Amino acid sequence: MINEFKKILLAGLGAAAYTYEKSENLIKELIEKGKLSIEEGKELSEELKRNVKTKAQEIKPLTKDDFVSILKDLNLATKDEISQLNERISKLEEKNQ
Repeated sequence: MINEFKKILLAGLGAAAYTYEKSENLIKELIEKGKLSIEEGKELSEELKRNVKTKAQEIKPLTKDDFVSILKDLNLATKDEISQLNERISKLEEKNQ
């Protein structure tokens, strides 16, 4: 389960990096086409960097308690609950045979 959350986190970081990269490319493209001046492109680029930096500082790491709380909110079945269900299913299958 922890590996899945790591993958989700890495996917989120990858998406953020990809978005930043695409934004930078778009700014360069607009400058090349003459729709933005070099100065405007620099301003947009700096604003983008500031926004990314600000957002990154606002993100706090998950604590173990946060993680446990998220799992509880997901209302996932526990191993014990699944084992109990498997036992019930086995008993019902034996009854029906």
